[in-house]
Amino acid sequence: MAHAYNDRVNARDQYHVGMVVDDLDEALAWLAETAGYRWCEELKVDNLLVTKDSETIIPLRFTYSMDEPHVEVIQEIPGTFFAPAQASPHHVGYWSDDIDGDLGVLEAAGATVDGRGYWPDGRGPIWAFATPPMGSRIELVHRSSKPNMELWWSTGVRGG
Repeated sequence: MAHAYNDRVNARDQYHVGMVVDDLDEALAWLAETAGYRWCEELKVDNLLVTKDSETIIPLRFTYSMDEPHVEVIQEIPGTFFAPAQASPHHVGYWSDDIDGDLGVLEAAGATVDGRGYWPDGRGPIWAFATPPMGSRIELVHRSSKPNMELWWSTGVRGG
């Protein structure tokens, strides 16, 4: 079924490919050695994950490559959708100005919402994942985090 192009979830907003691995340190070392990636400092943060069935605090541990195109590498979190993918990237990340609205567009086109992560201060979702019919997930990341992300990528250090 063909869907009309929409200006919500947009190819121009794609900015990273993400992978989930069973050993973050080993994966970062391997990618640095074999492909020359330079990594930003690791971020560890407890984040509220809301799915259709539950709400739970998850221990996110991840980093991004300083090099473009950006690669995000996440430590797996057992019991969640943060599990290593076998034959494709875990997800492709896009900037979003309206995560809930963009999730609505994805759902209307046949995607399933996997879950949302929320700002610590309760402002709403900072990121969300959805799985389209072809399989590999889409991550939507709120565009307001872009300046901090760009600083992290350019310096390798969170907060500059």
